[in-house]
Amino acid sequence: MSKAIFVAIAGIPNVGKSTLLNRIIGQKISIVSPKVQTTRTIINGIYVDGDTQIIFVDTPGIFTPKKTLEKAIVTTAWSGLDGIDLVLILVDAVRGFTEETRAIINRLEKQKIKPILIINKTDLVTKEKLNRLSLEYKNLNLFREVITVSALEGEGVTELLSYLKLNAPEHEWYFPEDQLTTAPIRLLASEITREKLFLNLSHELPYNLTVETENWEEQKNGSVKITQAIFVSRDTHKQIILGNKGKMIKKIGMLAREDIEDFLQTKVHLFLFVKVRENWVNDRNRYNYLGMQF
Repeated sequence: MSKAIFVAIAGIPNVGKSTLLNRIIGQKISIVSPKVQTTRTIINGIYVDGDTQIIFVDTPGIFTPKKTLEKAIVTTAWSGLDGIDLVLILVDAVRGFTEETRAIINRLEKQKIKPILIINKTDLVTKEKLNRLSLEYKNLNLFREVITVSALEGEGVTELLSYLKLNAPEHEWYFPEDQLTTAPIRLLASEITREKLFLNLSHELPYNLTVETENWEEQKNGSVKITQAIFVSRDTHKQIILGNKGKMIKKIGMLAREDIEDFLQTKVHLFLFVKVRENWVNDRNRYNYLGMQF
């Protein structure tokens, strides 16, 4: 009999949720950058091992929101925990519990959800500190299990998967065996470009930008022509992205194209356009495109 289980990956920003998902799936399906709140929408990754299918739900980081976009991110994150079989709460082994992490756990406790605690980034702390944290958190009796991993190095991931497989209920698979994600391919392409923007303009780039795939044409020779719009709030932001004599936008386009080609396994012709929309963060259509809760 086959088994299947839905597992949410939750926690505050920058604890390694997307890195863990990409490590498990074996391919980048969720973008990663040092910039907080990089993940904005829910990305599902599908992992198969033997008779078991595990559907991971990568949620945006949960924090105290203030602005419209931030509120949409957090609302989207909490919606990703609806109807889930198991919830993984990630914490950073260096920082340990923060007030916001405790707030997440308290809310889950009120909803009678007992999560699995994942202590990530174990490669950055000593074994002594890791053992102390593990024992301390186990003694809280708030978690089904406490598991230590390094999503970056892959340490402990096999043990995590074994635990999830053991706890998966008997159920027919929800998706075909060769499907890696439920995210629309146009959205994944947009997210790849946004990642390159965040990575290459991390200090200068305004947080409130978004990328949309406006056109997708499959050519007769098997290649794909993709047109994307980068929406920003001010003309000065547009100039930052374009760079001196258009050098930055060319660099972003080249890096994004390479990753998209790697994902699609075909030649890609990528065209980027920067558009100024002063009030895009209050435009419901932008959120609908991302599958976010406005």
